[in-house]
Amino acid sequence: MKMVVCGCCAASWRRCVVMSLRLLFLLPAGLPVRSQGESQSDNKQMDNITVRQGETLFLSCSQGDFVTHTAWLNRSSILYAGEDKWSVDPRVSLVTLNQDEFTIKIEDVDLADEGQYICAVQTSSRPRTTSVHIIVQVPPKIVNLSKDLVVNEGSNVTLMCLANGKPEPAIGWRMLSPSDDSLSSDSEVLEIPFISRYRAGVYECTASNDIAVDTQTVELTVNYPPSVSDGRDVGVTLGQRGVLQCEADAVPEADFEWYRDDRRIFSDFDGIEIEDAGGFSKLTFFNVSEADYGNYTCIAINKLGSANTSIILYEIIEPTSSTLLQEMTSSDLEQTAFENNDMLEGPGAVQDGNSGTSTVFTPTCLLLIVLLQLLLKF
Repeated sequence: MKMVVCGCCAASWRRCVVMSLRLLFLLPAGLPVRSQGESQSDNKQMDNITVRQGETLFLSCSQGDFVTHTAWLNRSSILYAGEDKWSVDPRVSLVTLNQDEFTIKIEDVDLADEGQYICAVQTSSRPRTTSVHIIVQVPPKIVNLSKDLVVNEGSNVTLMCLANGKPEPAIGWRMLSPSDDSLSSDSEVLEIPFISRYRAGVYECTASNDIAVDTQTVELTVNYPPSVSDGRDVGVTLGQRGVLQCEADAVPEADFEWYRDDRRIFSDFDGIEIEDAGGFSKLTFFNVSEADYGNYTCIAINKLGSANTSIILYEIIEPTSSTLLQEMTSSDLEQTAFENNDMLEGPGAVQDGNSGTSTVFTPTCLLLIVLLQLLLKF
């Protein structure tokens, strides 16, 4: 049996369904169509059913006694007529068909399955229909997101995030890493004017509705010229190992160059080694000579610019016992002589009869005692 629906394209949807049912159930052509003002006892409207995308939907209606024909329809398409499957969709199947119940199943529900469904039952006396509207909810899915970006400092940046879903998802942006709550947006677009190096990082787009949440991230890299930390002068003893260090902050990472006056210095030259690691550079002298002392310049360079700092390598002289004796102040000598003078006053002292003052004669042993005390002091 073929079902003809082309002839009712110009008619109302309700009349098209009734004509399809008449053909299906071989009803008399003179059976009247109920108007909206007539009794609705034979045309029942069930509450809407809400189902999530991907779930399984069961559609059921009661049969009653003396049923001759039954059918489930999706809009104007017949899914099942009794036990006969009319739909070619493999997701649709018959669950129960008896005098009490007529139930079909639709697996893996999709948005295209949304709409009105009708259970039509033909009894020995009259037909009746039960209709229900299916609402399909779809979890959000981000479908269009800005790619990872590399920009120069001072540029204007626009990040875009678009998502699908039902109900329509709410979209928002935030700076994820490093976390910055002040940089966020409650719309599909995040505008960052005159971006600075401190706005570089990972940004997260969130799309959410009543069903679920979808998130994706964008990495934003900001290029900027080098800035170099102030160099620290280094003192080294002659013949010892000396290290000069240079630190630079830059994106992309800086290349380093070392200079002594106007002469560039290279690694493995005259006992010198240069090591670069990330934002650091190290200039090492393994055996400092007199010629190595002086002023050195470190230059950090990338494609956006350069910066430099100066570092002085100066000599440290280690003290010896002889230099310590030479550096003693006159006050140290006077204090020592005063202390020894007190020790020599007494029965062995010789006094001047005219002045009444005592004169101390310092023998050779006294000088030896003084020198010995000085040496022991250091």
